[in-house]
Amino acid sequence: MQAEKSKSLPSKDTILEQLNWRYAVKKFDSTKKVSEEDWATLEESLILAPSSYGLQPYKFIVVTDQEMKEKLRPACFNQPQIVDSSHLVIFAAKKELGDEIVENYIQRLQEIRGTEREALEDYINMMKGTMQQLKENGLEISWSQRQAYIALGFLLETAAMLGIDACPMEGFEADKVDEILELNDYTASALCTIGYRSEDDWLAAAEKVRFTKDQLIERI
Repeated sequence: MQAEKSKSLPSKDTILEQLNWRYAVKKFDSTKKVSEEDWATLEESLILAPSSYGLQPYKFIVVTDQEMKEKLRPACFNQPQIVDSSHLVIFAAKKELGDEIVENYIQRLQEIRGTEREALEDYINMMKGTMQQLKENGLEISWSQRQAYIALGFLLETAAMLGIDACPMEGFEADKVDEILELNDYTASALCTIGYRSEDDWLAAAEKVRFTKDQLIERI
């Protein structure tokens, strides 16, 4: 069994050290690029992120072309991270959720696990019922966006574990980003710039500000 394989896991100290090391970079070193090997790992972290039912109602648009970054920058309030980072990732949430997204997932499930459709009928009906409820309540996009944010969290932590910097961003005009990228069935919901911090980023040496465990964690 895969779960029984011995693994070399990072120590608790390493995990906390890297999470304390990371911050939302305000200034990237534009001369430093993420290697193909490291980027492949970061992409896998996006694919492996969990989503409700496993439906993955989103897609990730990876931008490395400098001309495209420059084109997107005005729609992102001219923030320099857009053009100075190594990679820009747009988290695009699916706008409409219907039977098709469920059927696509079931097809993929059968390809991987070989499960007979007959054994999945109750599960299929439950998923389709959920999609219908989301549609009726006008919650399709917000549900898809919540799933996409889980993937964003996976990307941020994986980057930190690799010693790669990142900056999650909501400061952009979604309609303009959608237009530039010609997104129709999806809408830009979050951005994340990836690369390496500049030595003169003013925020790099700043103390991390967080509330205490007692303020944030309630134990019952």
